[in-house]
Amino acid sequence: MSAETLREPISSGAEWTFELLQQYDEEIRDIAVNEFGLDCYPNQIEVIASEQMLDAYASLGLPISYPHWSYGKEFIRNEQSYRKGMSGLAYEIVINSNPCISYLMEENSMPMQALVIAHACYGHNSFFKGNYLFRQWTDADAIIDYMVFARRYVMQCEERYGFTAVEDTLDSCHALMHHGVDRYRRPAPLSEEEQRIRQLQREEFEWQQFDEIWRTLPARDKELDADAARNGHFPPEPQENLLYFIEKHAPKLASWQRELVRIVRKLSQYFYPQGLTKVMNEGWATFWHYTLLNRLYDRGRVDAGFMLEWLSSHTNVITQRGYDQHGYGGLNPYALGFAMFTDIRRICENPTDEDREWFPDIAGSDWRQTLDFAMRNYKDESFITQYLSPKLMREFHFFAIDDFQQDGFLTVDAIHNEQGYRRLRQLLAAQYNRDVQVPDIQIVRYDYNGDRALTLQHRRYRGRPLEAHNGGEVLKHIARLWGFTVRLETLDGDELIDTQELKAT
Repeated sequence: MSAETLREPISSGAEWTFELLQQYDEEIRDIAVNEFGLDCYPNQIEVIASEQMLDAYASLGLPISYPHWSYGKEFIRNEQSYRKGMSGLAYEIVINSNPCISYLMEENSMPMQALVIAHACYGHNSFFKGNYLFRQWTDADAIIDYMVFARRYVMQCEERYGFTAVEDTLDSCHALMHHGVDRYRRPAPLSEEEQRIRQLQREEFEWQQFDEIWRTLPARDKELDADAARNGHFPPEPQENLLYFIEKHAPKLASWQRELVRIVRKLSQYFYPQGLTKVMNEGWATFWHYTLLNRLYDRGRVDAGFMLEWLSSHTNVITQRGYDQHGYGGLNPYALGFAMFTDIRRICENPTDEDREWFPDIAGSDWRQTLDFAMRNYKDESFITQYLSPKLMREFHFFAIDDFQQDGFLTVDAIHNEQGYRRLRQLLAAQYNRDVQVPDIQIVRYDYNGDRALTLQHRRYRGRPLEAHNGGEVLKHIARLWGFTVRLETLDGDELIDTQELKAT
């Protein structure tokens, strides 16, 4: 009896119903969890219209986020582009929460809904639960409660203090989001109720400090006084988390403004692991939707038409355009991530002599355990350093170009050959190093006993300057939140090469 005669597809055609979504989810879950052993949060699937998907797009992928004018602007831009056919929409949005919430578009066909369920509900979901960065820096149990609290608080502030005042503060906080991350200290997770109680306690404390009799005297801060008295220098060490320092020490911020700074800082911290694992996260989810849906076909639960439709979308997603082709947008994280996880499986199952030389620890090993270990213990930079193989470098035709300011020509640094493999892997991994992507700007001095000016230092990386416009923008937003003079010193090594200053108005 042929495999085709044994086929009992769950459905045929493009139409979907909620009952079919449930059936596909149960079938895919059985393969993902019971057969391949993926460890996932419980799933919550929501079906939304394209308008709602556009809205979720605009608000940083968080449909429950607080309102802000920039989200509305982004919504209009995406909508016009989508309506004119200039761009498509993602088929899904997924939130790192417990339960894991996945949003499916109601315009999707049944094969595409199944693709999204496999990709988001079991691919991204298991990555969120397993990867060490997400375990360390985000609290899946608390993020929904916190965003509900944040949305409610921002709307209350708009009613009480006016839209303009709230949005001015949020504008400056958003501009500094990349500098609102604490890389070395995990924040304590709080529920919505705990957040609300903390916020009330902070307001209560500030009211207790307020007294008409004493308000004419300069405010005292024991910590700052002690430190300033000791050495006249604060902070004792440079501070890279600008939003945290502003939240704690900005002299003129009202309590509700400090709360807004804290909300944006926590939002920035939530997105911190996602920025470090773009290749891995998308590659992992793409690898698993490809594996799960093919297994669904092997079981006879879907037909050839189903396979042809989702494979067409899958092929588009993992296409890597050449640098000289129309539409090239850099290295496609879906393409690189999917290729690397697929290649690791190949190295485990069918290693070549080259693989045994480069990857002696994993060649011939159990591919599920090897992939699971890689997913749990790496970020993009270290993942590429550890697992990018010579075979993939040849397939992607990688090469490196030197472009130094002092030279009037370009030099080919390395190509995908025996002499260039290690160099290419090192250079590609460095591109995913956050220290290369985000300028190094730190607060070095707060003149607490003088004019309350704040001094920051920008250390140039490999001679790269902050563009004059961006440097001015940094000063403008910090000065707005700080309320006094802000200076930005630019250093090349230990040499001071430029100083910009802005007095708050």
